[in-house]
Amino acid sequence: MQKPLTFLGAAAIAAALALPVTAQETATADPSTVVATVGDTEITLGNMIVAWASLPEQYQGLPDDVLFQGILDQLVQQTALAQQYSGDLPARIELQLENERRSLVAGEAIEGIMEDPLDEADVQAAYEADYGGAEQAPEYNASHILVETEEAAQAVIEELNDGADFAAVARDKSTGPSGPNGGQLGWFGPGAMVPEFEEAVVAMEPGKVSEPVKTQFGWHVIKLNETRVPEAPALEEVREQIELQIRQIRAQEKIEEVTAAAKVDRSASEGIDPSVIKQISALE
Repeated sequence: MQKPLTFLGAAAIAAALALPVTAQETATADPSTVVATVGDTEITLGNMIVAWASLPEQYQGLPDDVLFQGILDQLVQQTALAQQYSGDLPARIELQLENERRSLVAGEAIEGIMEDPLDEADVQAAYEADYGGAEQAPEYNASHILVETEEAAQAVIEELNDGADFAAVARDKSTGPSGPNGGQLGWFGPGAMVPEFEEAVVAMEPGKVSEPVKTQFGWHVIKLNETRVPEAPALEEVREQIELQIRQIRAQEKIEEVTAAAKVDRSASEGIDPSVIKQISALE
C-alpha cells in the first residue's frame, strides 16, 4: 500500500524545536490567496490551512515560519509529482479517494448535528438523570504497610498492637511506594484499588487496622483513616460533559435514523469470505 510522504525530516524538526519562540501578530487568512503555482495549478492558502489541520499534533506546534515553508514545499512537491504522473490511477487510489470523500462528507454531517443548539431543559434533565437521584459512592482514606510475607504482616500487626505508630512503621518497613509517606494512600473510590484490597477496606471501620490482606503485590496491613460520601457536583461543574453526552446521543440517534430510512441491501455480501478484505494485492 502507498505510504504518505514525510512532512519534515528529523533534522528539520530538531532545528525547528531549537528556535526561540517569538511573539507575532496574527494575520487575517484569506483561503483564496494564491501562494504558489506549479505549471497551471494554483496552490492556495486554503490548501495550506487544510494541510496544517491534518498534521499530527507534534508537528502543529512547530514555529509558524517552519510550518509555512514545510507545508508549502510539500504541496509544491506533491503537485509536481501528480502532474508528471501519466496513465490511469490504480484502483486502490480511486477507491481510497472515494472512501475519503464519503468519510469527510459524513463527518461534516455529524459535525452539523453536534453543533445544533441544546435546550437547557434537556441539559437539566440529563443532569438530574445522572446525579439527581443517584446516591454517590462512598470514598475511603486509608494507609497501608506492604510486606512480602504473611509472617511479616503479622509481625507488623503485633508491633502496632504494642503501641507503635502506624506511619512510623510504614516508613520503616513498607515496601510500597507510599512507605516514605507513612503509607498514606489518600482518598479513593470504588474500583481504584485491586479487589482484595478494596473488599477489606469496605468491611472496615474508621480507625481500625486490618488482618493481613494478600494481593498480587504482597501482604498488606491496612488502616482505614476515614470515609465520606461526596456531594453530587453542581451542574456547572459537569455541564461540559453533560452537553457532550447529549450531543453524542443525538448524533447516534441521527445515524440510526438515516440508516434505517435509507434503502440498504446487504444481500450481495452474503457468502463472501470475510478474509478477502485483507487481500490488498487484488487492487494492484
